[in-house]
Order: sequence, then structure tokens, then C-alpha cells
Amino acid sequence: MRDLKIPEQRHPEKARKPDNAQPRKPSWIRVKAPQGDGYKKTHEIMREHKLTTVCEEAACPNAGECWSQGHATMMIMGEVCTRACSFCNIATGKPPEDLDPFEPGRVANAVEKLGLNHVVITSVDRDDVEDGGAEHFAQTIRAIRHRSPETTIEILTPDFLKCDPSVLEIVVDAKPDVFNHNLETVPGLYPEVRPGARYFHSLRLLQRVKELDPSIFTKSGIMVGLGEDKQSVMQVMDDMRAADIDFLTIGQYLQPTPKHQTLDRFVHPDEFKAYETAAYGKGFLMVSATPLTRSSYHAGDDFARLRDAREKKLAQR
Repeated sequence: MRDLKIPEQRHPEKARKPDNAQPRKPSWIRVKAPQGDGYKKTHEIMREHKLTTVCEEAACPNAGECWSQGHATMMIMGEVCTRACSFCNIATGKPPEDLDPFEPGRVANAVEKLGLNHVVITSVDRDDVEDGGAEHFAQTIRAIRHRSPETTIEILTPDFLKCDPSVLEIVVDAKPDVFNHNLETVPGLYPEVRPGARYFHSLRLLQRVKELDPSIFTKSGIMVGLGEDKQSVMQVMDDMRAADIDFLTIGQYLQPTPKHQTLDRFVHPDEFKAYETAAYGKGFLMVSATPLTRSSYHAGDDFARLRDAREKKLAQR
């Protein structure tokens, strides 16, 4: 039986890679260890409902803060991903189980118990499933709507690269409030960092969401510190705006283990601020660009700001 707590079994495709140095983190990127009653309550609810969180699986540095406030990003469709991105800490390989038909209900129950105003649902890639899990996402959205009709729903989906293009309509028809799919990095680094994906396919996916339902907010993010240059980051911003993406996130890449993608550099907070200023100048409704920014970090607060920004923009027309 595979033990996902053992690095060699968690990431078999990385086991034979040489170790990459992990430099000491600068002062601006250190975080406190998880603690407090809020953290414990969130942890207990996740375990009670047998749910997986990307906070734990991806070793997110913000897990302590978010869980202490009752926020957690739930990861559906198992804990083994069929892709093997070089930066990611989620276990990789052939998923050992089929999709769980009871999972959408368990997620909805947990959302209700936590009393969430805004929830983020993400998943592993499931290239072994014909629709890539599109119907499973839709069922989860509907289950949450049924149990917690006032909760706004943000999804962070796979790229559905190996599926019929029509599967995207299944997810969009379930009407999430925010449709997020991360580009992760600049196109020149895709062969090394995200070899199982295609940059322009991911970009087109988000563009099609807007074409199918303009009322849904679209969101995408990248990491910096992987070896990109400023010009390539600016080009990604332009590509995103051409695809009518509303919300951009930019965060620091942190190397999970010595076997993962090499960290090129720690990007200074001033550079993140410059990216934020440039992104707003290019027309994004919402931008989050800090070293600790992650896709779902402060997602609820950001959604409220995003909605306000759209209403203000419409009022100015």
C-alpha cells in the first residue's frame, strides 16, 4: 500500500532527481505555526467529513492563519493527481479510487458547519476520468447552494485538457461565482515547470468561461521566483486581459522539498507592489500581489472587493 507521507512514494517521478538547495527564507516570508481554537475546529470538521484540503496537501504557508479564521480550501476528487508539475507538493500518479459520489454532500455539510460566507473548491487533475471531473464540480456547487444558499462559491479547476471542450459548459452551467484556473508561470517555463499543460489552452479555457457566462468572475494566478523575467510577467498580464480575466494573483514560489523545482530567487515586496500597480493599469478589476499571496488567500474578502469593483465600473459607464 502506497504511503503518501513518504516523499519517495508521494512523488515517485521526482525520487531520482538530484537535490536542489533550499535557501533560507527572508524575513518577509516567514509565517507563524498553526495554533488556536479556530484552527482546531476547522481541522476537526475536515477530518469528521473525511475531506482533503489543498492547504495541507500543497503545504500552503498561510494554512495557520486561514484555518484559525475558519477558512479552508477543499480539494475534491481524491488526493493523487495525474499530472506531475515540478513545483507542486500534491501527490502524483494513478489515482487509486473512482470519484466518490457522496463527496459533494460531505463538502456541503462542512461548508454549512463552518458557516462560510465564501468557499473555495479545488481539485487534483483527473485525466483518468472522461469529463475530467466536470460533473463532480457541478454536483459540489449544487450541493453547497442547496445547504448554504447565501454562500458564494469560488472554484479552482483543472484545465480539462484531455476532455471534449463541451465539458466546460457543465461547470459553467452550475454557476459558480468565481471561476479560477491558474496559469502558474510564464509560457517559456511551461516545458520545465508545467509539462503536462499548455499555456494557450489554459488561457483559452478562461476566455471561454466569459463567453459562456459573462456574469461569472474569472481569476488566474502565477508564481514568481521560478526564473521568469519582468517582461514575461507583463506579457502574461496582457494575455490575461485579452482573455477578459478579472482577477490576477501573483505570489512567491516556495520550494516544497529538495526534489522540487529549483527556487531561482526570492522576489522583494517592492517588486510585488510594482506588479500590482502595473496590473491595475492594464485593467484588472482585482489584483493580489504579495510574497504570501496564494489563489485562495483572503478569497472571501477579495471577492467582496471584486464585486464592488465591478459595480463601480458599471456605474461609471
